[in-house]
Amino acid sequence: MKNNFYFKKPFSNIYKLPNRRSEVTSQILYGERFKILSKRKGWIKIKLLYDRYVGFIKNKNYVNELKISHKVSTIHANIYKKPNNKTQKTLPFGSKLSVIERRKNFVRYENNKWLKLKDIRKINHKEKNFIKIFKTFLKTKYVWGGKTSSGIDCSALLQIFFYYNNLFYPRDTKDQINYTINKTTKRFSKGDIIFWKGHVAICINSLQLIHAYGPEKKVLIMPIKKTILRILKTANLKVKKISSIKI
Repeated sequence: MKNNFYFKKPFSNIYKLPNRRSEVTSQILYGERFKILSKRKGWIKIKLLYDRYVGFIKNKNYVNELKISHKVSTIHANIYKKPNNKTQKTLPFGSKLSVIERRKNFVRYENNKWLKLKDIRKINHKEKNFIKIFKTFLKTKYVWGGKTSSGIDCSALLQIFFYYNNLFYPRDTKDQINYTINKTTKRFSKGDIIFWKGHVAICINSLQLIHAYGPEKKVLIMPIKKTILRILKTANLKVKKISSIKI
C-alpha cells in the first residue's frame, strides 16, 4: 500500500510538536494529501504532498483513497445533512473532494454530507483573477498558521491562490522569498508581491495592497507606500524583495 492519505475533516491545525499546546505552524484542508512519517500516542507526524510541509496532527480523520473531482470555490461552503437541511459546519476554500451524487442544485461528497453545486468547481478549474480570490478573504481575522476563513496568515493568503489553481507554492514567507524571481523595476503594479522578513503582501493596483496584517488582526487593503513606512517604523523592517504573480 502506498503511503499516501487524504484528510477527511474540514480542516485541522498542524502542530510543531505532538501536543495541542505546541505552536500551530499551518493547517491541513479537506482532501489534502499527505504521507505519514511516524506515529506516537494518538498523533501522526505528516508531510503534505503539496508543499512538503511537516508537522503533527491527531491520528484520525483520513482515508487512503479519494477520487478527487471538484474543489470548493467560495470562501467556505455550507455543509448540508441533505439538500436544504443546512448544518453549522462548512468546508473551507480550496478543499478538494469527490462528488458521489448530484440532486438538482446539490451534490453529495460523503454520506449525509451535501454541498450546493454553485459552491464548487471541477478540480482542473483555473481562477486567474487573483484579486477576486484575495478579496474573498477581506476582513478574515489574522491567525498565525491559519489557512481558512476562520483565520489566515499572510503567507497562506498568497499560497492559497496557487493551491486552488493546482500549482506549487511554498508555505512560509522565507521560502516564498527564495522561490520567487526578483522584479527589476521599482515601480509597483497590479500583481506585484512585496516581501519583508516574515511578511508578504500583494499589490491589487499601483497604489494599494492586500495582506493578512497582524497589527490590524485581519485581511485588509492598505496604501502601498504608507504600509512600507509603517512596517519600517514599527518593526524596523525594509522590503527584501519584490516579485510578481504568474500562473
